[in-house]
Amino acid sequence: MQIENRGRLTPQLLMGLIIIAVGVVFTLDNLGMVRAEDYLRYWPVGFIVVGVLKLWQSRGGGAFAGLLFILAGAWLLLDMFDVVHVSFWELWPLVLVLFGASMVWQGIRGSRRQSSMDANATISALAVLGGVARGNNSRAFRGGDLTAVMGGCEIDLRQAAIDGEAVIDVFAMWGGVEIRVPED
Repeated sequence: MQIENRGRLTPQLLMGLIIIAVGVVFTLDNLGMVRAEDYLRYWPVGFIVVGVLKLWQSRGGGAFAGLLFILAGAWLLLDMFDVVHVSFWELWPLVLVLFGASMVWQGIRGSRRQSSMDANATISALAVLGGVARGNNSRAFRGGDLTAVMGGCEIDLRQAAIDGEAVIDVFAMWGGVEIRVPED
């Protein structure tokens, strides 16, 4: 296994920083220095961060999930500060409408996404509370990064070829990553 420092923000780096911050807040609360509830009430910001990461890493397929996480986080924050006075439960059927629209959108864009795959020498996926299935058929595959948090990534590289060296950074927390590689 080769470890490489690319100097960029990865989902596992961000998740690690969030976990460290929560641990520090709880430790300071146990020592009587701060009240954890004063800081942890901003937990919906985590939804927004996950949504931004999903948007940043999406290639057309994860944009809906990213927007949904951002919307849910923003709604929960606004509700906490009494800016929004409409209960989520009053609007839950809207989630069905958005989910259906996402399925229609992915069905329309599916063929275009497949044709753009051959130009990509790297692969990147973030699965949070869900699954991601991707493939790559690049003749010069270089690697990528995969993150699964309470979700799963299925990556099919059987049609790809490595030109030189390829490194895939993998992070899984309460989730799993499955990578299929060619026999050679």
